[in-house]
Amino acid sequence: MAKANPFDLRTVLFAKHAQHVVLIHFPIALFISAVVFDFLSQWTKRLGLADAAYYNLLVVAASTFPVLATGLLAWQFQLEGQKLKGILLLHLLLACLSSALICLVWFVHFRARRRTEGLPGYRLGLEILAVGIVALTGHLGSFLSGVNGQG
Repeated sequence: MAKANPFDLRTVLFAKHAQHVVLIHFPIALFISAVVFDFLSQWTKRLGLADAAYYNLLVVAASTFPVLATGLLAWQFQLEGQKLKGILLLHLLLACLSSALICLVWFVHFRARRRTEGLPGYRLGLEILAVGIVALTGHLGSFLSGVNGQG
């Protein structure tokens, strides 16, 4: 059996799981950064930080769709569509919840900007909840990928 070349484009694009594992880190980091920017903007009252938070949230909300799609494709390719159970099922459910919360946080920011009104105070609690769910989802995903145990 020939070794896979890490620089071969076919290896990168057609690996059974690689796209999801590679893509997921970007929205996680960007979402956490957006929340930090939002908290800092609330604390310092600097509008530039609020803008940074909004645009990060916009990109994160858009990036959840390819991440979910590649996760579903990884399940289909790697596990051949087996019935989900255990950690994998919980990971999928939390991933959907994470995506919904990310989109909701972005929508709260979008709506406030569109109406030119201040951001509601409850958004900070929503953002903390979303970061916690995203972290738990990523933690379970690391077990599935073999980073934190048997994969």
